[in-house]
Amino acid sequence: MKRTATANWQGTGKEGKGNLTTQTGILNKTPYSYSSRFEEGAGTNPEELIAAAHAGCFSMKLSFLISGAGFTPENIETKATITLENGAITNSHLVLYAKVPNLDKARFDEFVEDAKHNCPVSKLLNTNITLEATLA
Repeated sequence: MKRTATANWQGTGKEGKGNLTTQTGILNKTPYSYSSRFEEGAGTNPEELIAAAHAGCFSMKLSFLISGAGFTPENIETKATITLENGAITNSHLVLYAKVPNLDKARFDEFVEDAKHNCPVSKLLNTNITLEATLA
C-alpha cells in the first residue's frame, strides 16, 4: 500500500505560501504558510498533520489490539501534541481516553504500551513518545 500527498510552495520561507493536496482529496489545496506553522495564522502545518496522523494511527492500533483480545471498545479518543524545538520534532505526547467494557486496567495498560511502540506512525517518528491513558 502506498499513499501520496503533494505540497506546492511559492516564494521565500517566511513570506511565501503553499498548499497541500492528498491522494483522497480530503486535503485539496489546503493552505499553509510560515504564519500557520510558527504563529497563529490560518491554514494547517506539518506538525498538525503529524499530530493527526499519530493520534489516528495509535487509536486504530489500540482498537485492533483490544478487539483481537475479544473486547469491543465503545470509544477511543487520543489527542497528540507534537513538539518542534530547534528545527526538530522532539516529542509526541498522547493523551488517551478509552471506554472499553469489561477490560481490566492491567490488560488495558499492556495494549496501550503495545500500540504506543508498534503503531506505524510511532515507528516512523522515532522520537520521544509520552502518554497519559485513562480507562473508563
